[in-house]
Amino acid sequence: MSLPHTNPPVEAQRETADQRRTLRGRDTRRVAVVSAVVNLLLAGGQVAVGLIANSAALVADGIHTASDLLSDVLVWVAARHASVAPDEDHPYGHGRFETAATLGLGILLTLVGLGIVWAGAERMLDSDRPAPGQLAIVVAAFGIVAKEALYWYTMAAARRLKSDMLRANAWHHRSDAISSVVVLIGVAGAVMGFSYLDALAAVVVGLMVARIGWDLGWRALTELVDTALDEDEVNEAKRVIMGIDGVRSVHMLRTRRHGPEASADVHVQVAPRLSVSEGHMISQAVEDRVIEKIDSITDVTVHIDPEDDEDAPACRGLPLRAAALAAIETAWNEVHVTPVQREIRLHYLGGRIEVELVLPLMGFTDADTALAFQARLEDAVRHLPWLGRLRVLYG
Repeated sequence: MSLPHTNPPVEAQRETADQRRTLRGRDTRRVAVVSAVVNLLLAGGQVAVGLIANSAALVADGIHTASDLLSDVLVWVAARHASVAPDEDHPYGHGRFETAATLGLGILLTLVGLGIVWAGAERMLDSDRPAPGQLAIVVAAFGIVAKEALYWYTMAAARRLKSDMLRANAWHHRSDAISSVVVLIGVAGAVMGFSYLDALAAVVVGLMVARIGWDLGWRALTELVDTALDEDEVNEAKRVIMGIDGVRSVHMLRTRRHGPEASADVHVQVAPRLSVSEGHMISQAVEDRVIEKIDSITDVTVHIDPEDDEDAPACRGLPLRAAALAAIETAWNEVHVTPVQREIRLHYLGGRIEVELVLPLMGFTDADTALAFQARLEDAVRHLPWLGRLRVLYG
C-alpha cells in the first residue's frame, strides 16, 4: 500500500512565509492609509485656523503635518514592494525596500529635528511676535491628541509586524506631536507674555527628534550592508540545529538581514562516512527546523561537512574520483593485482583520501589468501601522496 504524497515541510513553510509577507504588507499599507487621512485633515485644519487666528507657529505646524503625507506615501509604496515574493532577480525577497524606506524616514526625521531647532533659535531672536488668538490653542491641543494617537496606533502595528519602517514612521508622528506641544507652549506663552518658553522647548525637542532619526537611519544603513542577526537569535539558531539527530557540531553560521526577514548559511558536521542521501536528509531537517523555530529567518543554506573544516587539514586540491581511481588502477596494474567485481568508496578526510574497497569473499579460498591479496593491494598504492588509508571489506 502506498503512502499518500505530502509536500515537503520546507515548501509548506515557504508558502506560510509568503502568506505572512502578503498579510504584513497589507497591514502596513492599511496603517499608512489611516495615517495619510489623519494628516491630510489635520494639516488643512491647522493651516486654516493658523491664518484665521494669526498664528505663524500653527501655520508652520500645518505645513509640517502636510509634509508627513510624503512619508506616508513612502511607507505605502515600500510596503507594497517589500511584500512581493522572491523572484529570479530578487532571490532573497524585496525586504530591503522597507529598509531603504526606513533609512529615508530616518534622514527625514533628523532633518525635521534640526528644522525644529532652527525654528526655535529664530524664535529666540524674535521677541515682537503678535499674540495669536485663543482658537490657535484649541487646534494646537487637538493636533497633539491626533498625532499622539497616530503614534500609538502605528507603534502597535510596528511591534506586531516587527517593522522598523513603521517604527520610524511612528516616531515621526511622535515628533509631530512634540512639535505641536512646542506650538501650544509658544501660543500659551505668547498669550501670557513668556514667549521664550516656545523657543527653549523647540530647541530641546528638536535635538531629541534628530537623535531618534539618527538612530533609526543608522540601524537601517547597517542593515543595508548585511548586518547579522542579534547574538541571542544566532545562539538560538545554533541550539535548534544542535538538537537535530545526526548533527555533531555547528560552525560558520552566518546570518544577514534584508528588511524584516533574514537568511542564514551554516556548516553542519555529521558522521564522516554517512551516505550522500542521509547527509542531504539532515541538511533538509536543519533548513526546516530553523525556518520553523526562528521567525525572522526565511531562507537557510546548509553545507554538510564530514569533519570540522575550520580545524582539519583542507581537502581542496585533492584529485576527484575519476583521477584518483585512475591512479589507483594504474598502480595495481603495474603489479598485476587488479581486483574484479568490486565497489570502491572514497572518503575525503584530514587532507587525504581514504579508500574503501569492497570485494566478494567468495573469490578467495581462505582467509590467509584474502589477507595476502589485501597486503599486495596496499603495497601497490602506498606511494600515492594523497592516499590516507586503504580499507578492504569483504561481502
